[in-house]
Amino acid sequence: MERRRNTDVIIETIALEGKRVVDVGCGDGGLAHHLAKQGATVLGVECSPRQLAKARAAEPVPGVEIIEGVGQALPAPDASAELVVFFNSLHHVPPEFMVMALDEAARVLVPGGLAYVSEPLPEGRFFEAVRPVDDETEMRARALAALRGARGLTLEREFTYVHPIVMRDYEAFRERIISANSEREAKFATLDGEMRARFHELAEALPEGGGFGFDQPMRVMLLSKAS
Repeated sequence: MERRRNTDVIIETIALEGKRVVDVGCGDGGLAHHLAKQGATVLGVECSPRQLAKARAAEPVPGVEIIEGVGQALPAPDASAELVVFFNSLHHVPPEFMVMALDEAARVLVPGGLAYVSEPLPEGRFFEAVRPVDDETEMRARALAALRGARGLTLEREFTYVHPIVMRDYEAFRERIISANSEREAKFATLDGEMRARFHELAEALPEGGGFGFDQPMRVMLLSKAS
C-alpha cells in the first residue's frame, strides 16, 4: 500500500473550502484545526474528558467549535453540514450504537453531503504494539460491518493506504493510547514491562533522534447522502 499521511489524504480527497463539517470524535481537536485552516467551518464533537480538556486548552483556531457529545446523538441540527468526518473514531462508538451513529451522520448531512470515514485496519506493528491493552479486532470488524450496512448513505469510494506514525518515545506512545480510552491506563500500569518491550521491539528507531515510527494500514470509505 502507498504511504500517505492521514491529514494529507483527507485534504486531497475532499474539497474543504467553505464546507460545514462535523468532526465526530474529534479528540484533541488537531484535525478540526487542520480542516479549518483549509477553509472549512468545523464543529468538533468529543465525549472523552481527557481529550476535551486538551482540545479546549489548545490555541483557538477561527472556524472551530469543540463541544461535548456522542456520535449516536450528534448535537447538530438536521441538514446542517456538507461533510461528516469519523477519523479513527467509529470503532470507538459502542457497537450497539454504530449504526445509529451513521444514521446521525445522514441526518445532519445536507442532500448530496458526504461522510468521510477513516478507520485503522486491525494489522501492522502499531496494532500489535497496542494489542495487549486493547485488542480492537472485533470493534474494527463491527465498525466495518456497520458501514457496509449503512442506511441513507451510499458508498462512493473505498481505498487503503499506510499512514506513518511517529512518536517521541514510549511515554508519548502511552499518552496517545490512554487519551482515547481512560480504561487503558490501568492496563498500561499492570503491563508496563511488556508494553515497553513491545514498543521497542516493534517500533522503528528513526535516525538523528527523530523518535520512533510505526506504519499503520488505513481504510477510507466515502459515503454520500442522496440528493
